[in-house]
Amino acid sequence: MYEATINGARVVIAESANLFSPRGADRGTLALLKHVPFEKGVKVLDLGCGCGIVGIYAAFVCGAENVVMCDIDPAAVAAARINAAANGLEICAYVSDGVRDVPEAGFGLILTNPPYQSDFSVAKRFIEKGFNRLALGGKMYMVTKRRAWYENKLRAVFGGCRVYETDGYFVFEAEKRRTEYGRALPVRHGQCSEICPSDK
Repeated sequence: MYEATINGARVVIAESANLFSPRGADRGTLALLKHVPFEKGVKVLDLGCGCGIVGIYAAFVCGAENVVMCDIDPAAVAAARINAAANGLEICAYVSDGVRDVPEAGFGLILTNPPYQSDFSVAKRFIEKGFNRLALGGKMYMVTKRRAWYENKLRAVFGGCRVYETDGYFVFEAEKRRTEYGRALPVRHGQCSEICPSDK
């Protein structure tokens, strides 16, 4: 059991044994959550939820009824449900390979810290299938330790992305602006540490 304070909110994790980052919130997750603009009522998918820390924090802000969690590992989904209950929440959680067995769609936010694999197969599926589950104007936020492949793939599917570098991690923000995969759109530069290349 451990507790994490995220953006001022106290999250209790009662069950995390044998799951990713069992003794505390990992730095990648904390980097991700620094950049997500949660709002009450927004529909959120915690894709690859692990012990559920992202979905639980999202439920505090957006409302538990608006949050869905999923993971391919039944033990992770069981732990996420236990941890939601430990925080006084009931959050819908599915055992699912990516979004395949998640019945909901029309998400305003999809948040994910994908497993790092040399062939990028899981991240590829998360990005492509996640795009299809977003509402128009919805956003995917993804955190990784590597940049190039993820940025290129998100730009290919979403038409563009923003990249923030925080604590040694890259946090990607991609907005669904059309219903089909599209060409790259002009990059909008802000005051964050955005490192998207310009269109050619």
